[in-house]
Amino acid sequence: MGQEMGISEDPDAAAGRGGLTWRVVAGWLVGITAALAVTGLALGRETGLAPFLIFLPTLIAGRGTVRQTAVASVWTILVIAGSLIRSPLPSAAANASVIAFAVALDGLSVIQAVRRIRQEKEISRLRSAAAALQRQILRPFPLVTGELLVHGLYEPVEEDSMVGGDVYEAMPTPYGSRVLIADVQGKGLPAISAAFAVLSSFREAALVAPTLTALVNALENSVLRHNSFVAQTGEEQRFVTALVLGITQTTAQAINCGHIPPYLLTARQTGQVPLGEASLPLGLASLSPEPQTVTTFDFPTDSTLLLCTDGVTETRDPAGTFYPLEARLPTWKDLPPNEMAPTVNHDLEQYSQGKLTDDRALLILHRKPTPNDE
Repeated sequence: MGQEMGISEDPDAAAGRGGLTWRVVAGWLVGITAALAVTGLALGRETGLAPFLIFLPTLIAGRGTVRQTAVASVWTILVIAGSLIRSPLPSAAANASVIAFAVALDGLSVIQAVRRIRQEKEISRLRSAAAALQRQILRPFPLVTGELLVHGLYEPVEEDSMVGGDVYEAMPTPYGSRVLIADVQGKGLPAISAAFAVLSSFREAALVAPTLTALVNALENSVLRHNSFVAQTGEEQRFVTALVLGITQTTAQAINCGHIPPYLLTARQTGQVPLGEASLPLGLASLSPEPQTVTTFDFPTDSTLLLCTDGVTETRDPAGTFYPLEARLPTWKDLPPNEMAPTVNHDLEQYSQGKLTDDRALLILHRKPTPNDE
């Protein structure tokens, strides 16, 4: 598990990834040294390069590895020493002070690189641990209920500053299948904490709440309780966008609390399910006098619903254009349900050219045939 999360990896090598390559470092050393040497010769002051070259390891320490910084430091000291031997300053004390200053500053550059890499390693470890915790709380796919076969994926962006708070669930209950997909405002461990509060409440309330409205009220109360608790510790209170579905053999209902509506894929048509105006996100219901709206919609046998978080719809290409999810749907409607989520995810990576910046969750709900259909 440690290797999978990147914890046991050589921190020096890991820090170099995405930073400076050895070719770039060598180019800087040789190029800047040559440029300063030529300038010094042209001006008749060869030792004039020394004050400028001293700061080169400091620049490399900001992005390079410890080894790269140490090599740059040794190179700098040797070049300065050679320059002073070839064209010494007026006094031995002046020569010694230049060398001493170079050794001291370049030594500090190496220490700076060591500290930076340790901090990056710790941040990476915490990010990976949070993402692993999130994966453990969310159940693996496929999820199966009496009416549904649910495939999907959840991909946290561990390269980002912090992981997000996307959650999902699909459960068989005495009232049919109940499905949740939700996204907590913000990122980091506080967002994950709020997401787990909603998920735990859903798993409990879905089994006992007689109506979809009662279920959403239970989720609203769980967010309010969580916000009240974290307010005592000085943490930020959060809201949660959520889509809650209730599906029986004869009906399909939804309450949309500020989330992205589902997309329906059938043999004849594809597109977003018209759920009307969304209610406020969980945690903000008191701001509106209007009750949550329950919408009944068509979900035929052998059709598919695609649910997602905004990490999908807000993916951008290098030009800044949002991902055209609805325009892509017709090309996927004939895919087997278990292949749809990986296909969408691969398309997202290609569209963004590998620069995905937010967690993304996808649920693919395939409505199973009823006994009467069989």
